[in-house]
Amino acid sequence: MDQMEQWQQDVTEWVRERQLRQATFSQQRRKDGDVPAKTVIRPIELRGELHYQFQYYVGNKVTHENVPQTDAADRMITWLEQNYRQALIKTNAADVQLLFSKKGKATVLTKPSTVKAEPESLAHNRQKQRVVQEGEAAPFLVELGIMTKDGNVAAKKQDKFRQINRFLEMVTDVLPYLPEDREITIVDFGCGKSYLTFALYHLLAVKQQRKISVVGLDLKADVIAFCQELANKLGYDRLRFQVGDIAQYKDQSEVDMVVTLHACDTATDAALVKAVEWGASVILSVPCCQHELFRQIENEAMSPLLSHGLLKERFSALATDAIRSQLLEVLGYRTQLLEFIDPEHTPKNMLIRAVRTRGGIATADQTRKWQEYVVFRDMLRVSPYLERALGERLPQ
Repeated sequence: MDQMEQWQQDVTEWVRERQLRQATFSQQRRKDGDVPAKTVIRPIELRGELHYQFQYYVGNKVTHENVPQTDAADRMITWLEQNYRQALIKTNAADVQLLFSKKGKATVLTKPSTVKAEPESLAHNRQKQRVVQEGEAAPFLVELGIMTKDGNVAAKKQDKFRQINRFLEMVTDVLPYLPEDREITIVDFGCGKSYLTFALYHLLAVKQQRKISVVGLDLKADVIAFCQELANKLGYDRLRFQVGDIAQYKDQSEVDMVVTLHACDTATDAALVKAVEWGASVILSVPCCQHELFRQIENEAMSPLLSHGLLKERFSALATDAIRSQLLEVLGYRTQLLEFIDPEHTPKNMLIRAVRTRGGIATADQTRKWQEYVVFRDMLRVSPYLERALGERLPQ
């Protein structure tokens, strides 16, 4: 086995056996703005599960993404193969330096370990800093009744405050996929009272001083009027709201990020179709009620599950989101299904986060993912709206 294959095996083993303590990737293979100048990886614990936090250093900004242990090794290997020529990987047993030639051949240098004998606490909350801090009054939160003017969070709004911060953490994770050299266009379908729309604007336009244009769309005229009045009061001049239907919306030709939170049934799919048509770099979707597959699913072998309405409803919802995720993967997105907020607060707590992979997806991978989808679809005997709406964009 050659050395390149060996270092891949080593990385996989270090992650699997929880030996990796920190990794630093540097020396970009290309300097075209897509690759962070440096990426630092460390293990953290989230909700009792091991993850690896990827910290991306782009200019003077640092963003992060939390990757499950099952996916971390593949991500590290891919990033090294495609983006970096040097890595310093610290494990419990040794410090390992990887140096890659222009042709991709790896030189491996091993030194005694410099990490502490006992690992640091992996608890994420130990270093966790909320994007919006209590005690620092954010004008939009004051106007929405979540904070007082001195920055204290109202007792009855603590859950909403945590939800806003959770959402902003998820946005922060995907910022490396958004352009920095021009204005970012964002559309929020089904924005409702727009707590998260205002939070998104606050993060990007106010705190990070990015050039952005945000549109919130909803069917309720009174809600839209309230949100637009508030945006005007806050001086958010690049945030506007309008009444409209997701499927009929045609005011934009290119959009960088699509947000769709709690859009009912196939309205979520309509938003995903718009995102794909625009070539959006980032999609954040929290589906609401999912009735379409509930009416379609048939499988005799699964009758012990499908014969119970409650179980069928829950399975249909999971299957719907699995189909959405897989079809986005077929089209070149990398997707994650994440817990949005604690399930005791709402049963609708699944967030689909999708980012468009740079350079597209290999034809072989596209074919494999499509074949996996077809097997799953046919097993359930369903005809999903999303597949029909995407039409010729999908393999046939």
